[in-house]
Amino acid sequence: MAKLRVTQIRSAQSRGAKQQGTMRALGIRRIGQSVEHEDVPVIRGMIRKVEHLVEVEEIKK
Repeated sequence: MAKLRVTQIRSAQSRGAKQQGTMRALGIRRIGQSVEHEDVPVIRGMIRKVEHLVEVEEIKK
C-alpha cells in the first residue's frame, strides 16, 4: 500500500482548535516536521481539513 509523507509548512497556532487538534492527531508538532502515514481515507480526510498548512507527497513502495 502507498504511503503519504505529510510536512507542516505553516503554523497552526493562529488557527482554530479543531485544526490544531487535527495537526496533533496527524503527529505534526512544528514547521518542517514530516510524518508518514498509510494512504487511507481517514488520513486523506484529515489532510483535506488542514491542506493549507501542510504539503503532501506520495511514497510508492
